[in-house]
Amino acid sequence: MEHILDISIRLSVALLLGGLIGIEREVRSKDAGFRTHFLVSLGSALFCIVSQYGFGAEVKDASRVAAQVVSGIGFLGAGTIIFQKNVIRGLTTAAGLWVTAAIGLACGTGMYAAAAVGTVLVLVGLEVLNALLPQLGTATVQLTFQATSRESVKKVMDEIKHENLEIRTYELKDRRTSQGEIYEVSVELKVKRGHHNERILSYLDDFDDVTISSIE
Repeated sequence: MEHILDISIRLSVALLLGGLIGIEREVRSKDAGFRTHFLVSLGSALFCIVSQYGFGAEVKDASRVAAQVVSGIGFLGAGTIIFQKNVIRGLTTAAGLWVTAAIGLACGTGMYAAAAVGTVLVLVGLEVLNALLPQLGTATVQLTFQATSRESVKKVMDEIKHENLEIRTYELKDRRTSQGEIYEVSVELKVKRGHHNERILSYLDDFDDVTISSIE
């Protein structure tokens, strides 16, 4: 009974700590959220426990399974990385899954203090430092909007350039509708971090014939 209780505690702590990181990713609207992270942490802990106790006292080499988890989680992380229009997305999520697996392994071996400290440091790095130092670094923003004339599109692009926003890609499409010709523009911008979406929205408030389709 004591052995079962110890295993249950290890798995529960792994679920809890991995879930905390997943909740942070969920708040950020990332594809890999709470469920993905707690499953990675819980699975890593279970793999570690099985390697310790699942094959009898004669066969006990937890390090071999841990090494396989470290390399194996790379395939899952690679699936979250997207290369689109010369921009790499998902690296933070992939790294988060990788460190979540490490936290799960720590819980599986009973190293609760190391797992807890690791979780706190991950959350500090993802949230606290990001809030305290919002202006450091840059972010990539995908902006899509519609306009009723080429002149309006030109004015919007001139405004973006005037605000010293770097334009990485630019795509213009036009289509005819019952209301007339509509110009659809997709722009990828490189901007300074810190409320950048709000700043871009404020730049476009002055254009009455411009409608923002999406900004992300």
